[in-house]
Amino acid sequence: MYRTVILWLVPVWIFAVPFTVATYNVENLFDMVYNGTEYPEYIPGKHGWTKRMAEKKCNHTAQVICDLNADIIGLQEIENETALRALQRRLKRVGCPYPYGAVTHKKGAAIQVALLSRFPILHTRELQVSRSPRVRNILEVQVRIRRLLLTLFVNHWKSKSRKGYESKRIAYAKALQARIAGMNREREYMILGDLNSNYDAHLTLPAHLDDTRGRRGLTHILHTVEGRRLLTEADMVKGRRGIHYDLWEELPYPMRWSHNFYGHKSTLDHILLPSSLFDGKGIDYVNGTFRVFRRGYLFTKRGTPNHWQIKGGKHRGRGYSDHLPIVAQFDTVPYRIGSDTPLKKKLPSTIESLYRTEKLSHPLLLKNMVVVLKRGRYAVIKGSAGGRGIFVYGSGELLKEGRRYDLLAKEINRYHGLKEITAFSVLQERGTETLAPFYASLGCSRQNEVLHNIQGVYRNGFFYTEGKKMAIYFKKRHITPPNGSKLKITYAHLGYYKKLQLVVYSRKDFKILEK
Repeated sequence: MYRTVILWLVPVWIFAVPFTVATYNVENLFDMVYNGTEYPEYIPGKHGWTKRMAEKKCNHTAQVICDLNADIIGLQEIENETALRALQRRLKRVGCPYPYGAVTHKKGAAIQVALLSRFPILHTRELQVSRSPRVRNILEVQVRIRRLLLTLFVNHWKSKSRKGYESKRIAYAKALQARIAGMNREREYMILGDLNSNYDAHLTLPAHLDDTRGRRGLTHILHTVEGRRLLTEADMVKGRRGIHYDLWEELPYPMRWSHNFYGHKSTLDHILLPSSLFDGKGIDYVNGTFRVFRRGYLFTKRGTPNHWQIKGGKHRGRGYSDHLPIVAQFDTVPYRIGSDTPLKKKLPSTIESLYRTEKLSHPLLLKNMVVVLKRGRYAVIKGSAGGRGIFVYGSGELLKEGRRYDLLAKEINRYHGLKEITAFSVLQERGTETLAPFYASLGCSRQNEVLHNIQGVYRNGFFYTEGKKMAIYFKKRHITPPNGSKLKITYAHLGYYKKLQLVVYSRKDFKILEK
């Protein structure tokens, strides 16, 4: 009886099993055996792909995995089982052993997906999305963590290049969801991998790739959104079946990227969790532990991922991958919802408040914004005729002048004094608006207003009108009028670059009356 009481009083945390799970696109880990399915630059003996070069690539991949130190890691772009076993041998040699591994065997495919584990693998299977060798299989692996079972789905979906229409990613999502629907309701699982979709794909997919009438594989088929709203951890604890939480929601927006292609940051890599990992039973997610794995050697001097380098058609033996790993922690301790979730944060809700905010920790809803001026990738928006305007820099392609929108501002900046939105999504278009009340008067001294139909003289970088002298900047140098020209400016942005200045974007925005 005495012993029974002692065991009853032992804290639950003593039996906790904390572990980490990661996913990493290693960017083409090939071996030196010719199979006929290799990419041209990885054919043994060609393009500098030698035994020494293959060993360097394997060593570099092992270095990242060893530093990452995850207990389970899903891998993409592994050539085959031979390449995976070589990687395991290298990891064991440097003191980071992964005794268990699994890989897909899609016939005719150049690359496969794989998984390394420090826990025993009990079962594996492959989900076939299509018979085409270009459509990779999904790897399903069941591991045993002490007495608990966890199923992991490792994915590498079709990219958005080379006719990468959304229907091709939806095929992967449907195969996954069908398999999940057929599993026991209590089974604990997670979805890993390079899904080649942004976490907000329902808002950001380029229109020319949308062949599915707004439906998205990630957000709609795998159900990470409700309407247009991303699901949160608060939704997950309710225990609804079939929905998934995308862990990108855990990070402030500026940190939401694992891939950077010529300055375009994206969230192609994902860890998706069902409600069963938030229910306080078995395995649960440890709140706030999701992160992008960042080490100095993984970045170039420009701050982009230090990808494996091929220059002049030959391998250089430098670099790692064009993706960064992502990682999260799990435990057998019950999940605890945080007090700092995006829904509970008090964020600014007007353009006026943006001027008092230097950085956004999470995206901000701006309702009923009017596009007062739109020129190419640039725009000026306002919430009301008498309210403040703000500049949209480099991301305004989807906006149309004279329309109202609900927008989700994701990133703001102050460039030499000019306040601007540098990243956003369009949530909804709300119709047209008469713009006349939104134009500012000539005497306005606030930045990010739009002036309409003003006349004056251009001289030495200044515009003289009605007794006023204003700095003026023509966005394209070749449209700058001759010195001394009398101008009628139809539209100008009252911008700011160390001082207030007029900005004229197009030759169509002004007329030379006299030279």
